[in-house]
Amino acid sequence: MVERWHQLPLDHALSRMPSVRAVVQQLADRVAGERGVASQEVPDLGPAVVMDQLAVMVHDLFSTRPGTDAAEVAAELAGIRRTL
Repeated sequence: MVERWHQLPLDHALSRMPSVRAVVQQLADRVAGERGVASQEVPDLGPAVVMDQLAVMVHDLFSTRPGTDAAEVAAELAGIRRTL
């Protein structure tokens, strides 16, 4: 998915940013909930960084909650990939 993202023309990537950012935010909210802290908005750092943010949030989710259903997360990521 990351490789495909980096191949997208900028206008196409920008048009997909809202859906990718929504997943990043959902993951961040889940991590915050698991840690018992208030959720915070993930900053919009643009299309060059959003895949890094996504990778960090996936890592944080599995680190915070090792029992997370990998198939569920993979399905969310596959949904993003299909839209690219």
